[in-house]
Amino acid sequence: MSLALFPLNTVLFPGCTLDLQIFEARYLDMIGRCMKKGEGFGVVCILGEASADDMTDAYAVVGCEALIRDFKQQDNGLLGIRVEGGRRFHVSDVTVQKDQLLVGEVRWLDEQPDSALEEEDEDLLALLQVLAEHPMVASLDMDTNAQGQQALANQLAYLLPFTDDDKIKLLEMDSPQQRLDMIQFLLDELQGELFT
Repeated sequence: MSLALFPLNTVLFPGCTLDLQIFEARYLDMIGRCMKKGEGFGVVCILGEASADDMTDAYAVVGCEALIRDFKQQDNGLLGIRVEGGRRFHVSDVTVQKDQLLVGEVRWLDEQPDSALEEEDEDLLALLQVLAEHPMVASLDMDTNAQGQQALANQLAYLLPFTDDDKIKLLEMDSPQQRLDMIQFLLDELQGELFT
């Protein structure tokens, strides 16, 4: 399936909210098409500089569908949109249109069935609730009442200050339990760095 791609310096996760300001003509056109068709676009993380003949090293090959939830004209005259992460996808090929919009051939990734939160997830759930009180997170109006491991893993992976490389690895993982285990490992590493 073909999907318009929006490269960003961030990693979007399913169920998470992202605010964007749109000003380039190619992306304004893309947003207009998405809204008319009721479709989303793909967010992929920028990894490096793209060269004219090789796009593969410039962007992550795993991304997340962005579904437009709201839009408004900003005070600065730019279009502001709020998107919510939808399905994860793998990009197999990228082409550049005449207007420089990237279009990827994507395959949707299967999601494992969600699992109920367990006792060992309580510390991570408490961390999410603390993060939810931060003004920047609260302004996203994101539902941070994680009812299962999938939502808890996605929201923590999105909100915590991990590197883009670590966030991409987390997005690639199919298992919510594996994602939570890696989040705990990364948190332990962060804590270790703070106290050394």
